[in-house]
Amino acid sequence: METIKSLENLSFNELYDAFGKAFKDYDIQISKEALKGMLKRRGFVPELSFGAFIDDKLVSFTFNGIGDWNGVKTAYDTGTGTIEEFCGQGLATKVFNYSIPSLKNAGIQQYLLEVLQHNDKAVSIYKKIGFEVSREFNYFSQSNDQVKVKSKELDTSYNIKEMDLSDKELMMIFWDFVPSWQNSFDSIQRTVEDFKILGAYVNQELVGYSIFEPNSGDITQLAVRKEHRRNGIASNLLQRMFELNQNDSLKLVNSTIECEEITNFIEAQGIPLRGAQFEMMKQL
Repeated sequence: METIKSLENLSFNELYDAFGKAFKDYDIQISKEALKGMLKRRGFVPELSFGAFIDDKLVSFTFNGIGDWNGVKTAYDTGTGTIEEFCGQGLATKVFNYSIPSLKNAGIQQYLLEVLQHNDKAVSIYKKIGFEVSREFNYFSQSNDQVKVKSKELDTSYNIKEMDLSDKELMMIFWDFVPSWQNSFDSIQRTVEDFKILGAYVNQELVGYSIFEPNSGDITQLAVRKEHRRNGIASNLLQRMFELNQNDSLKLVNSTIECEEITNFIEAQGIPLRGAQFEMMKQL
């Protein structure tokens, strides 16, 4: 028997089992701890996440994160999947349609997601149910042994040291684009203990920073004040992140395709462009 309901009463092991089966053919497999960290970082709320069950077994699901996005209460699709033998039955669409009244009742005003651009089937489905492309993102990755950080010696007036997020309003001034949901300050704050935050200073004035997750190798944010660029700050921050990395690769996910400066910089460090994603939004 098929039923659709929220995921609030499922154990994490049940969620992980369904997730693992739905994504078993992906190149990179996520461990239990990695999935737990990912869900926490992205604001996962089980009672506002939903799944399709066949004979009480979870076979299709959407894990939703809940938070504010540009001042609007938003649901973020942090993972949608269907176990292979149940694909082609429209279960993901059924789960989505079932979820909308509950999300609206919870005050959610918009639904946000990211999808690989080459995943034509998923993009088509999202467009049919009312999502529109809001931005396009690049993602970059490279194994550690192929990364070639070209850091130049910093002027002695610059100093790099660990910092916290107390200066985040100043940090935002350095941005060329607003970070994606998973790279936002709200997401970082949810698992801030997992990150290394480095600041570049001139006479105690913050002029650049990086936010890095050593366990995943994820360069979450990297920004330098415009008038201090091309002085080696970004490359030295990248070198520090590379030294801190505990993963076997280094990656930067969700930089906007319009930001050629970050694209040129990252590729010059031996971290090539691997693909692109659409950020998509639906008003509820």
